Amino acid sequence: MKHLKTLGIAALILLLLFTACTPDTPPVDENQQQNEQNQNGDGSDSGDGNGETGDGQQSGGSETGDGSGQQSGDGSGSGDGQSQGSTYTGQTSVVTFAPEVANQGKTFSGLAPLPVIDYTIIDPANTRGLSTEKFGFSYGVAKNGEPHHITVNNQKRFDGFGTNALAWDNQTNKEEAKVLYLTFDCGYVYGTLTEDMLDILKEKQVPAAFFCTLDYLGDAPETVTRMITEGHIVGNHSTTHPSDSAAIGREKLGWELLGVENYLRANFGYSSKYFRFPTGAYSEDALDLVNSVGYRSVFWSIAHADWDPKNQPGVQKSFDTVTSRLHPGAVILLHSTSPDNAAILADFIDFARQQGYEFRSLDQYPGWN
Repeated sequence: MKHLKTLGIAALILLLLFTACTPDTPPVDENQQQNEQNQNGDGSDSGDGNGETGDGQQSGGSETGDGSGQQSGDGSGSGDGQSQGSTYTGQTSVVTFAPEVANQGKTFSGLAPLPVIDYTIIDPANTRGLSTEKFGFSYGVAKNGEPHHITVNNQKRFDGFGTNALAWDNQTNKEEAKVLYLTFDCGYVYGTLTEDMLDILKEKQVPAAFFCTLDYLGDAPETVTRMITEGHIVGNHSTTHPSDSAAIGREKLGWELLGVENYLRANFGYSSKYFRFPTGAYSEDALDLVNSVGYRSVFWSIAHADWDPKNQPGVQKSFDTVTSRLHPGAVILLHSTSPDNAAILADFIDFARQQGYEFRSLDQYPGWN
């Protein structure tokens, strides 16, 4: 009896010690998970669809292009698995993606197909401990020809990371040139709006960048061919448009880039070198991965609530919003699914030029490493 009592006391002590040493694990909030997964509203490619918040800040992710036109050879965007300046010599892994060849072995653009590639992912488990803290991209509302301080701080952070990321051109002296970079997000096809905007860009001789998802490339090959042959950049906006690229890990993010890259190579004879994070969500680790496979990350400093084609602000409001936010060095995000954008584009270009601005290709940004 005495032994049983002693055993009972010992068991109680062990139970108390186990309880004290076990961390609390809160239950998963399924509604919160669903909200995060559905941050783009109805599942469409909504870009910066979180709109404006109370302090004049805007957040979210968008799609743009980089205006480079044809890129030849087999090196652009392919990378060799090494970050610039990286001395990492540890574990690597290989990511592959075999694209569909959609045009009976011929490219839609008429260019010679480029060989598909694999990505060597350095440090796939992030043993270096790069920060995985998620930044939900915000840029603030520019006023009086000056970028918002959020935009200024965004670029300072990117420059500090040293990972080839652009939100605002702080390198070009605005006394010498008031430059703008025009970019479009192309998540899905909506009528002929993209073709209409390409017509305007051709007439006005303005370079632009079009960030395309894999679905868009497959659904609009003739339009993508126009982007390439008319001298614009076709950017990479991911294979599946994940809602949180900061959380999916280095190998999965590499696969997201490679799907678009290899489809462009096989079906258009084109290699991209610019990437836009879906929804804008990123981390230092994610930026490092993008840079390590030879891509440059492009964010933005001007956008407006244009992502839903069935809920547009109105032509005049859209024009007034975008023009009021102009500032030297701005990276402008417009969605190709916006009827308002198609309606204001020509007048917007004319207005910007009247204010002394000039439109440049992302290739002309002097801050790339």
